[in-house]
Amino acid sequence: MPGSAVVLLSGGLDSATTAAVARSQGFELHAISFDYGQRHRVELEAARRVGQSLGVKRHVTMPIDLRSLGGSALTAQLEVPKGRTHEEMSRGIPITYVPARNTVFLSLALGFAEVTGAADIFVGVNALDYSGYPDCRPEYIAAFEALANLATKASVEGRLRFKIHAPLVNLTKAEIIRAGARLGVDYGLTRSCYDPDPEGVACGACDACLLRLAGFAEAGLTDPAPYQR
Repeated sequence: MPGSAVVLLSGGLDSATTAAVARSQGFELHAISFDYGQRHRVELEAARRVGQSLGVKRHVTMPIDLRSLGGSALTAQLEVPKGRTHEEMSRGIPITYVPARNTVFLSLALGFAEVTGAADIFVGVNALDYSGYPDCRPEYIAAFEALANLATKASVEGRLRFKIHAPLVNLTKAEIIRAGARLGVDYGLTRSCYDPDPEGVACGACDACLLRLAGFAEAGLTDPAPYQR
């Protein structure tokens, strides 16, 4: 029988679906979220709501100041791209990439898993309908899993063999949404926008919003999240 699993829970559509997948597989969920200085901190409240809705046993929110590194429109005073076409999104790595973010997040999730005694870590990265981030690819996940089993006391002593689960990595956004809908995910609780207004309402024009809206349209469903336009 599955035991405990650590889920990286951002409050967005993908991480909520990933948590629901882990729950459907019988895992007891321990969630970790990160307050890293992101401009879209509204996602942290969304993560709390999603965690409650999915029956998470323990939910830890860790503060990390990635603003001190800069280099991203999500952590520095740089303009978030708006209104880009799918072709434009598919070219290059955008300014919304946060340097080393998933490596930092997975490292801390690994520590949480080791202390919790959880061999399984779930992360909602996606290599198809995404914004070109290099730390969302299958080869990155495989490399981090190898690292996890070299770098921890629990693995060296043979007590845990870590597995990094990325169940959405090869799915389109529409496929992700359909899967979540089948698992009963309430997407009205989630937030994905990179540049929401002060009340947390999504802009409807950044890459995250456009990919999300296109995914709902392709899935034949209506996005229940609020939008400015």
